[in-house]
Amino acid sequence: MEKTNIFLVGPMGAGKSTIGKRLAKVLNKSFHDSDHYIESRTGVDIPTIFDIEGEDGFRNRETDAINELTKTSNIILATGGGAILRDENRQNLISRGIVIYLRTSVLQQLARTRHDRNRPLLATDDPEKRLRDLMKVRSPLYEEVADIIVDTDNRHSNQVVKDIQKKIKDYLGNSI
Repeated sequence: MEKTNIFLVGPMGAGKSTIGKRLAKVLNKSFHDSDHYIESRTGVDIPTIFDIEGEDGFRNRETDAINELTKTSNIILATGGGAILRDENRQNLISRGIVIYLRTSVLQQLARTRHDRNRPLLATDDPEKRLRDLMKVRSPLYEEVADIIVDTDNRHSNQVVKDIQKKIKDYLGNSI
């Protein structure tokens, strides 16, 4: 399969949605966000799904969403931070597009998510510890699936998009 899709992976607060929207515009692709897709299909927000179905129920919905979305063509997909936890998701991402890991530090994540109440995994007394614990598990998985790694710390989204465009051209060996 020709890799016309671009899938963004990385932790919460890495900028996947913001960068994905800008990247879709410059590459003339449609943008999708797996969390928004799940919310539109269920009619409720992610914290409500976590409350009712738990994390496992949410992950089941996420797996279905990623399977459906990655089958479409010419898209930019921003995945949820934990999407890479399931082998099925990792395989679908790897086989159906170019995977870009938007890497960011825990301190940057804290700064970007501190006022966001839509992050059930950060509903804890020590969000920094939670983010560090999540990164220990998830970072190797992000690296495993990534065709390209781009750092987002202290960078404007326009800079990151230009960097991604260059790295995709290098990766493909031609223009995009």
